[in-house]
Amino acid sequence: MFTTFNVTTMFYLSFILIGLWGISQAWISQSRTETIHPFKSFVHLLAFYLSYLLIPLLFFSIYAGWMDIFSLHQSIFIFLLSSLLIYARFIEPHTVHVQHLHYQFDQNKPFQKPIKVALLADLHIGLFSGHERQLKSIVKKVNLEQPDFVVVAGDWTYEPENKLAEELAILKEIQAPIYSVNGNHDEQYPGPPIQALLANALAVNNVMDIEGKIVEFDEFRLIGVGDLWAGKADMRYMPELPQDKPWLILSHNPDTVDMVPELPTRPLMLSGHTHGGQVELPWLTSYIMKKVSILGHKKGMYLHENANVFVSVGTGMVGVPFRFRVPPTIDIIELS
Repeated sequence: MFTTFNVTTMFYLSFILIGLWGISQAWISQSRTETIHPFKSFVHLLAFYLSYLLIPLLFFSIYAGWMDIFSLHQSIFIFLLSSLLIYARFIEPHTVHVQHLHYQFDQNKPFQKPIKVALLADLHIGLFSGHERQLKSIVKKVNLEQPDFVVVAGDWTYEPENKLAEELAILKEIQAPIYSVNGNHDEQYPGPPIQALLANALAVNNVMDIEGKIVEFDEFRLIGVGDLWAGKADMRYMPELPQDKPWLILSHNPDTVDMVPELPTRPLMLSGHTHGGQVELPWLTSYIMKKVSILGHKKGMYLHENANVFVSVGTGMVGVPFRFRVPPTIDIIELS
């Protein structure tokens, strides 16, 4: 029969063991990370691994309340807080959703055949996300949708390990062409100089970088635009391009839409960057989002003067290893 002393001792012992394990894992992972701030990466990874302490804390809060070690109010508070954090750390980030949207460029000139596009954004392979379990889930769900092609709206990385090409190998299983542009984290805004590492990882895994390039389709054109924060989002030349078809623009930062010139047919831009806030909390998230998007983009469709922009919440995480009320999402857009 376990006594209160034994249970409490086991709790503290498990806390110490998990803590030591978390510190060692953070140190080992940091040593393999491409970063210009090793200590910052270590601290972020420490938060990632020490979050496992929430699991014994949850169970102990129940026991402590039952045995009057804590007051009822203390036990309820600790139980609810740890439950919330466990959900945001271990459940929601791995629950990949699929969202569908229909978009028509011109009601007077519908496409002869609808085109299905799978939009991915902000995978942030690195410190917190984009690991094997999540990538397999993303690939499986994309293939189930049978898109005509896949676009990735940047921010592939978040201080990744030096085995990025191996981690992205699962993308070869996607049964559709994949087109991509870089995001600010891929361009050292902020982040380590991993452009060469990422370029090689994408090339060997059949992902086509279309920044500054045009992909021709029967009834529209896809153009890749560089990252706004990296100073690569110039679109002044677009009126000089052929205008016999509508334009689908792929660019990481949705604020880039403000730079789209007036064109004969209103373009649609596909973007990410915002994570939809990543952690949806009253007031606080809206305040932080003002620093992420000057134009007030968060998620979904926005209409601007010369173009529309659809903002994906993406699938990855930065800053903190949590997603709350903003689950990772694959957007399936049917163009017509």
